[in-house]
Amino acid sequence: MPEKDTGKPDERPGRPWEAGGGTAEVPGHACQAGTAWNEEARRWPAMEMEEVLRRENMMKAYQRVTRNKGAPGIDGVTVEELAGVLRGRWPQIREELLNDCYRPQPVRKVEIPKPGGRGTRTLGIPTVIDRLIQQALLQIMQPHLDATFSEASYGFRPKRSALQAVEKAREHIVAGYDWVVDMDLEKFFDRVNHDVLMARVARRIKDKRILRLIRRYLQAGLMDEGVVSARKEGTPQGGPLSPLLSNLLLDEFDKELEARGHRFVRYADDCNIYVRSQKAGERVLASVERFLAKRLRLKINREKSAVARPWKRKFLGYTVLPGREAKLKVAPESEKRFKEKLRQVFRVGRGRSLGRLIEELSPKLRGWVTYFRRAEVRRAFETLDEWVRRRLRVVLWRQWKRPKTRAKELRRRGLDADRAHQSACNGHGPWWNAGASHMNQAVPNAYLAQLGLVCLVQEHRRLQLS
Repeated sequence: MPEKDTGKPDERPGRPWEAGGGTAEVPGHACQAGTAWNEEARRWPAMEMEEVLRRENMMKAYQRVTRNKGAPGIDGVTVEELAGVLRGRWPQIREELLNDCYRPQPVRKVEIPKPGGRGTRTLGIPTVIDRLIQQALLQIMQPHLDATFSEASYGFRPKRSALQAVEKAREHIVAGYDWVVDMDLEKFFDRVNHDVLMARVARRIKDKRILRLIRRYLQAGLMDEGVVSARKEGTPQGGPLSPLLSNLLLDEFDKELEARGHRFVRYADDCNIYVRSQKAGERVLASVERFLAKRLRLKINREKSAVARPWKRKFLGYTVLPGREAKLKVAPESEKRFKEKLRQVFRVGRGRSLGRLIEELSPKLRGWVTYFRRAEVRRAFETLDEWVRRRLRVVLWRQWKRPKTRAKELRRRGLDADRAHQSACNGHGPWWNAGASHMNQAVPNAYLAQLGLVCLVQEHRRLQLS
């Protein structure tokens, strides 16, 4: 609980930019539940509105927002138009922020489908001006807040990644903690309680203007088809501040798990706790469910949460093989989801040349294999390579359309006349023909590689050696 005000003046160190641009030291991860937050806050540099609005900070925020691109908010102003808008309006906006009277505009509601057709996820797209202000706030808040977060938290943090989280999870399994409490928070970003979150923010930030501005961003209306609805809870994804605020709220949960001595890994609202037995896992799940409901007013989705062996669950797209080594592999759901994305490209690409289609596929293939470069089992890459090549042959077979054209193309690609004619008139569908020997001979793997097709197996091997 926060300590009472002693009436003593703050003994905060000077602001970092006044001391040569460095970052003041902050306490590490010794904080546990029940830490005297006010005492800790006295040791941090002051986070004040004037610091947020410094020219250097605003220029950095502007560069980040323009580099990230992004869709316009409800006012229709694009990233490209931001500079012109700021020339005319920034002095007034800056004065409003300093005087604590700036009012953010409502965010634009966008629904995006969840993987596997499991409903939709709500995004709130702020205006580019509000994105700029949120980014400026983030740049001041994150260095100070992030230094106090748990070592087991990996989501949306500088110099941390999902792959590091996966590796840490594997370490726990290899150490003998081969039961996992796989937790899913029910609609986390839609259910965040504003009062609970702001209480945690107020422990770290003392400038009332910043606190009230953050609350206004939380409560900014959500515009859907021209109708603005008030927001009493939730922090929709889409704004720069949302990930930091979610980490700040869940940091109390991390500290509680640390105090209990649990081995765990958390990435945003995806948390795995590793234990030695199923009985211990069931006990932990029930206990943390009570803690989250009472302290943070968050609810666990029991249908998606489970206590199970790690090789029967997936974490950030990966799973492991049974056994002491717990070798990493691509989760079957991840492979299936990637195929669905590629199918969309193949559908659109039916009327394009094979070279152009491969050119569009290549970045997606490289990005996917780069993310899964830590996988030690290559089977997923082999089966996907075969599937992609077969789909490309399907595209060619369909483009040739008539039996006469198909026979002509097969002859041109090296088949004798009789075999080309029989293959062109066999009556089977495109998928069957794409896997048959005549299409594999006419359109060999080497030909597809010459057109620039990425071989996932070779790319995975290269990434592991680099």
